[in-house]
Amino acid sequence: MTTIHGFAEEGFGPVADAFRDNFARGAETGAALAIHHRGRLVVDVHGGLADATAGQPWNAGTVAVAFSATKGLLALAGYLAQQRGLLDFDAPVTSLWPEFGAHGKENTTIRDVFAHRAGLVALDTDLTFADLTRWTPVTTAIEAQRPQWEPGTDFAYHALTFGWLTGEILRRATGLRPHELLAEYLSAPLAADAWIGLPADIEPRVARIHPAPEVADAETRALFEKVMAMPAVLRSMTLGGALPARFLGDGPADFNSPALHATEIPAANGIMSAAALSRIYAAAVSTIDGTPQLLDDKSIADAVTPRSAGDGWPGVLTPPGIRFSTGFLVNGYPGRPLLSDRSFGHDGANGGLGFADADAEIGFGYLNNQLANPGDERANRLTAALRKSLGARSGYAAPVPRPGAAVLTVRSCGTARLS
Repeated sequence: MTTIHGFAEEGFGPVADAFRDNFARGAETGAALAIHHRGRLVVDVHGGLADATAGQPWNAGTVAVAFSATKGLLALAGYLAQQRGLLDFDAPVTSLWPEFGAHGKENTTIRDVFAHRAGLVALDTDLTFADLTRWTPVTTAIEAQRPQWEPGTDFAYHALTFGWLTGEILRRATGLRPHELLAEYLSAPLAADAWIGLPADIEPRVARIHPAPEVADAETRALFEKVMAMPAVLRSMTLGGALPARFLGDGPADFNSPALHATEIPAANGIMSAAALSRIYAAAVSTIDGTPQLLDDKSIADAVTPRSAGDGWPGVLTPPGIRFSTGFLVNGYPGRPLLSDRSFGHDGANGGLGFADADAEIGFGYLNNQLANPGDERANRLTAALRKSLGARSGYAAPVPRPGAAVLTVRSCGTARLS
């Protein structure tokens, strides 16, 4: 039985139980979960192995690749830039990036880009890993690309191009590259361990990614293989060969490689702790340690407004019911239910998840080191347990105390600590 370390405040026992249950089901290698409620850290648990090959335990200092959960941090930076008068989501991209407007892209808005409506899912240019490390080869390829559909008229998930598209827009708006933007807008003010482009001294703390288990259901496995073989999907995931289609491989492009960790791939290789992810989202919707709430009411209302939903562009297979706002995954997607229609965030290829809920004043951060299969339920079990803890039905109330949870020992301070 995996030992779970950390604490869960009284009333949040179901969340700790669900976290431990993921290990009992054999669904985890190593993982961490943190939840802030009304600006306070109420759950902070971790367990398992950061590196199963070396037998290295996941400890309180372990950080992990967040995969596409990184996208949500870029979206937060975008909203902060707009609040500071540096960015207008409804302005054309060319107002900041004139070179972008070639080949039928001249009417693309910044919101189209953040809402996966730009028609730039895949690039025709074959890129190398060395190109990714230099930034401008990718943005130049984007400038030369003809969109797959008329921008703004359809949507499909921009798995990797999202990072350079939004990153270059934000660079031109703020003067900061994504790694600088994350540090200045979020990580440094909040004392949060989160990076895009990892400093070398943090590398020993990074959890090693392990492959997803084989899909047991033959029909699901066949559908997954069909999707991965679609030309637009394959090019979108690899950028024309620069990265392995399934994240793991040989050489510097492997997502376990220090060279890749150090590279700025802002849609996919943010590296952070679960506590940092939770803290950043908590700060978006509540005051935390004296830091004023980051997003104003107008930004929150916009962040939860769906902009892309439905069948999507037929060149890729869009998950049924998926819903994106301006940069965020929002509630209503059956594959990733959040807490309410006031929730916004993003998940990742490891099944990790970060989100905020403005009504409950929740910041949620869950990261792990085992890639997800289709239908992965680890994060969904955690959010369901959180909903139970909050007493969620049509709204939110203070957590109902649940003393005596099976995996917890309740101390007199009112906080349940795990061994």
